[in-house]
Amino acid sequence: MSIPQNKAELLTAITDSYRKLAPELASVPAERTDEASLEGHSKGTLMSVHDLAAYLLGWGELVLKWHAGRAAGQAVDFPETGFKWNELGQLAAKLYRDYAELPYPELLARLDATKTALVALVESESDAALYGAPWYETWTLGRMVQFNTASPYANARARLRKWKKQQGLD
Repeated sequence: MSIPQNKAELLTAITDSYRKLAPELASVPAERTDEASLEGHSKGTLMSVHDLAAYLLGWGELVLKWHAGRAAGQAVDFPETGFKWNELGQLAAKLYRDYAELPYPELLARLDATKTALVALVESESDAALYGAPWYETWTLGRMVQFNTASPYANARARLRKWKKQQGLD
């Protein structure tokens, strides 16, 4: 997948990657969603499909939180309060914990709603607002959205398809 350079390309990247991911997540047998047998986000760790969906949801909600904070003129902690960019493994573990009690079907519904909110956010911005100037350090808003939507959706789909094949679920 090429890197989106404008609003239309970003919207296509988000919707296409999510359209491919959603049925993969939905097709995991309910009794297998909490099984920690999928390669984790930190080297040498394992996670469940539930954790994978929680990770995607968590990052999507972080983007919405960042945008809301910036729009309100507030200082925003990137990537999240209490975490630095070199602590993304610990942040991933926090996201798994944050949504651990959410039943898998509800987690998927919330992930879908968050993706819809992110698409609405992109639709509400101009090309200039998305790609015309740095939004966080050297990164534009469009790239920050893409880093946390289309790219991880595609990565999650590849991980999930590999896991399904290994588990005889494809």
